[in-house]
Amino acid sequence: MASLFEIPVEKVKGVGDKTAQLLHKLDIYSVGQLIGYYPRSYEDWSNPQPITPFLEGTVLIKARLLNPFETAKVKGGMIISKAMIGDDSGSVNLVYFNNKYVSSMIKEDEEYYFHGKIERTFTGLKMISPTFSPVGSGLGLHPVYNLTAGLSNKQLQRFVKEALKLLPEKINDPIPEFIRLKYNLCDLRKAIADIHFPKCKEDMERARYRHIFEELLTLNLGLRLIKSNKSTVAPIHIGKDLSEEFFAKLPFTLTNAQIKAVNDCMTDLTKGKYPMNRLIQGDVGSGKTAVAAAVCYSVAKCGYQAAFMAPTEILAEQHYNTLSRFFDGTDINVILLTGSMKESQKKNARKHIADGTAQIIVGTHALITDKTVFHNLALAVTDEQHRFGVAQRTKLLSKGKGVHLLVMSATPIPRTMGLVLYGDLDVSIIDELPKGRQKIRTMLIDSSKRNRAFNFIRGEIAAGRQAYIVCPLVEEGELPVASAEEYAAELMLGEFSDLPVGIIHGKMKSIDKEKTMRQFAQGELKLLVATTVIEVGVDVPNASVMMIENAERFGLSQLHQLRGRVGRGEYSSYCILVSDNKSEESQKRLSVMCTTDNGFVIADEDLKLRGPGDFFGSRQHGLPQLVIADLTDFSSLTESSQAAMDILGFSPDLSDAQLKGLRGSIKRLFKTTGTQMN
Repeated sequence: MASLFEIPVEKVKGVGDKTAQLLHKLDIYSVGQLIGYYPRSYEDWSNPQPITPFLEGTVLIKARLLNPFETAKVKGGMIISKAMIGDDSGSVNLVYFNNKYVSSMIKEDEEYYFHGKIERTFTGLKMISPTFSPVGSGLGLHPVYNLTAGLSNKQLQRFVKEALKLLPEKINDPIPEFIRLKYNLCDLRKAIADIHFPKCKEDMERARYRHIFEELLTLNLGLRLIKSNKSTVAPIHIGKDLSEEFFAKLPFTLTNAQIKAVNDCMTDLTKGKYPMNRLIQGDVGSGKTAVAAAVCYSVAKCGYQAAFMAPTEILAEQHYNTLSRFFDGTDINVILLTGSMKESQKKNARKHIADGTAQIIVGTHALITDKTVFHNLALAVTDEQHRFGVAQRTKLLSKGKGVHLLVMSATPIPRTMGLVLYGDLDVSIIDELPKGRQKIRTMLIDSSKRNRAFNFIRGEIAAGRQAYIVCPLVEEGELPVASAEEYAAELMLGEFSDLPVGIIHGKMKSIDKEKTMRQFAQGELKLLVATTVIEVGVDVPNASVMMIENAERFGLSQLHQLRGRVGRGEYSSYCILVSDNKSEESQKRLSVMCTTDNGFVIADEDLKLRGPGDFFGSRQHGLPQLVIADLTDFSSLTESSQAAMDILGFSPDLSDAQLKGLRGSIKRLFKTTGTQMN
């Protein structure tokens, strides 16, 4: 089937240049991609119902045209076509908009199936633009596809049927027979036919399971191949565990969970047979940076370098300042390397990295460019790990031989996601918060109560506290919502005109962001209006209120991160979510924030409600884009993971001839991430 991915979609009967352009909008460029464009749902046309005066909702009926269509043009050039259909039990009015062919397609004295929503009106039952099919050819499950303007579901069904005719007589199944038999998978030809046009629900479910299994198997194998490249290298052994020496220098006492996490890491570094691959998971404010600092201390004192990579320059700068304070009074040299630094500064920093005079190097993606050469890198630390793709992690580790990896995340990863993302990692969980962390009271309001919220914020500021107001990012062409700059200007001129108000967003110059952050941290600014750029990194113990506008536009995990910016000091703290979205889904999501502060519970809910793409933000998670599989499907994920192990046990490098198709599938899947698969 691989060759079908090389045949342009224009070769499908009925697809001309104009239609091809529409298909391109759906990322369908080849026959293979069209066949692999699976339905999002199905309409059940297996059980037609009689038309009774009480029939309502989405239904399938079998009826005849009772009178010819009446077609009229209305203001604006719209065409409206009306007719009445009926059976022995009753009748219903049909209405079609801008369909000039419908009157010639539905003929009198012939029976049709009609599928759509019936509404009760004062003139009787009405059906608006139902789909239809002549009796004799319409029963069964009908596929429903995601569409683009100008392309109908019926057209796409027709194109898929024509594409299926181009399938070769013999299809090479990428899944070897011993795996298909073990996991009871139907063969590929049947799975392809039944995913689009199943004869019954059972056929559809079996076909979907086969395709889901194959996609997750391909994902699992690809990730394991990437990860296996690291495990064969001998590790750098760190000679001494000097963490107790580091603890003695701190002005505070670490929690038991932090100490255990440090011990886990040092055991890996001093006694492990392979380079450390460890994930430190801890909620917002649990003290992950102090754990990483303790590990970096031993690495540096034993004569090696440690790289500390953060996703944003603000966070990199804060880590640099924090680590500089931790190592003040020692002979450990901490330097910063970010993309926005002056070229002369970057050149100087890279010189110290290359000659080994810099032992702790904190930075952003500048750490993984070809210009950055390490002297003897032994430890790579990545913060907010979910913001880095697998390829970026691998690039940092390639800066040395046998480099140990420590990844940190304040976003608890759901079990199903972790199985895929971190299958090779040992996990240390910091499940205690340092003394002094305050429980944050969270409330959900609509915009009618905004002024009351402003008054509350003024009261907190009057008591000596500080506050954040967060606005969502505004993309070009979006519906108007509060943008940070406009909102800050309104507050400066209105409700908070007598107070020093700052603003920070991602498009500001690094030096301006740093200046504003410093002013807020030092108390010169009482209110900070920001975008999600403050989601990570800002540590202001005096801040007690976080107000988030248009809260429905954020993921739950993102809201949890934002909320974690307050409650970091000795004062009672509050999070105010503002949303006018009354949809059931939105209210359900936001109510989770008001009922729990458990990051793992929130992460699970976020994954269920929004999926992995939204969970990690726009394509930040580094995973290939899945077509049919769902990472919340723990059963399929577990079975496909076991199948991946079966295949790698049979052929560790997938070189066996039976696995040629799987190798091709892996390359296609990971092509979207920029990861080159051999």
